[in-house]
Amino acid sequence: MPTRIDRPARVRVWARTHFRLVLISVLVLAITAASAVGLALTRRGRQPAPVPLGLQPAATIPLPGDSSRFDYASLDPQRGLLFIAHLGAGEVIEVDVHTRQVVRTITDLPGVHGVLVLPETHRVYATATDANQMAVLDEDTGTILSRGPTGAYPDGMAYDPRHRTVWTTNEAGGSETVLDATTGVGGDAGNVAYDRATGQMLVAVQGRNLVAVIDTNTAAITRRVALPGCDHDHGLAIDDADRLAFIACDGNATLLTLDLTTWRILEHQPVGQDPDVLAYDPGAHRLYIAAESGWLTILDVHDRRTTVTGSNHLADGAHVVAVDPDTHRSYYPVPHAGDGHPALLVFDPHP
Repeated sequence: MPTRIDRPARVRVWARTHFRLVLISVLVLAITAASAVGLALTRRGRQPAPVPLGLQPAATIPLPGDSSRFDYASLDPQRGLLFIAHLGAGEVIEVDVHTRQVVRTITDLPGVHGVLVLPETHRVYATATDANQMAVLDEDTGTILSRGPTGAYPDGMAYDPRHRTVWTTNEAGGSETVLDATTGVGGDAGNVAYDRATGQMLVAVQGRNLVAVIDTNTAAITRRVALPGCDHDHGLAIDDADRLAFIACDGNATLLTLDLTTWRILEHQPVGQDPDVLAYDPGAHRLYIAAESGWLTILDVHDRRTTVTGSNHLADGAHVVAVDPDTHRSYYPVPHAGDGHPALLVFDPHP
């Protein structure tokens, strides 16, 4: 039987924006550990064999603030607005990638990790991790419209367009907070991604080496998928057209390809040490994996199989990547560029 998510009866309303926050506990970290895996899991001590990245430098855009850590980034490709979580400064930086200028800095977001822009609603969602909060921002003005509590250590986010809800994983709390994007906020675990074909959320359950599949209609865990060959699944991205999920395991620097029809692991690929953020370009059928070590891995996807087309050190601190599905450009905020100051590195793909 599916494991149901507890739905508290209380509803809180925030000020003039009338945002309703419903906190839903997903007991993914309390899931019984999957059966033992025969493959020994060891943290890799070295990077994979280097392969030229083939990227063409397009721009280096200076960023404001200090040289502290960045985290996630989210792009509105139509307007060319990139929102970058500057975790160490507690700010979101908005960059116009068309004019290559910083538009504004949005402050008072302590320990911000996740950031997600929804162009259709002109809203930006950000997790103020140090305050265990989610904030809702106006994309046009940068104004903080509302904020509300999440579980412990909110991190990455995903959007469910069917129900118009935003999900954030509460990494330390082992749950998902689910926010009604039409009226308000609320969910908890590692990273989360939305499967458009089935309307399900996939959650990487760190420490259990499995993926939890959640029915967004019933808020029930319907499946738990063991990940043999994975140590600490963290990064997560979905190829909707090919019915594939890509899962980066930061404990043993391995990428798993999961068949979303049969729920079988199709491939294991070595990637850079400590893989973090994944970005998939559906038009180019290309996956980017940025690692804490500054190593970037690029894979092309054909016939539901991956081929490493680039694997090399990009820049120190380049563990965040965002990709423009229209221009196929990729973006990497780094704390130290060539002049020692923070910058956004912009690259065109190889011809």
